[in-house]
Amino acid sequence: MIGGMYEQNFMAYVILGLILNFLFSILFGLYLSKNIGVEEMILSKGEKDQAWWMPLTLIIPFAKMLVTLYRVAILQIYFLNQGLTHKDFWVYLTSDQESNEFH
Repeated sequence: MIGGMYEQNFMAYVILGLILNFLFSILFGLYLSKNIGVEEMILSKGEKDQAWWMPLTLIIPFAKMLVTLYRVAILQIYFLNQGLTHKDFWVYLTSDQESNEFH
């Protein structure tokens, strides 16, 4: 048993979480590309590496999906409600914190 569930049930939750993560990630990517533009996203993308713990979220059911939803919330609450743009969010998301002006 893993986390109080049989292995088959746990794997079903992991697979469902991954499917939902890809769905949310694709929809969020399409939303950003619609509002920013693909060419502009490529030109303004930074060189930020993902956190070391990010690949670990793939094995925890729904964790990756929650990270994507957290990013959506940050976009809405911090950036759009503060009068910043989708492009500001993209730069914040893909650039190192030291070079960001959005501390």
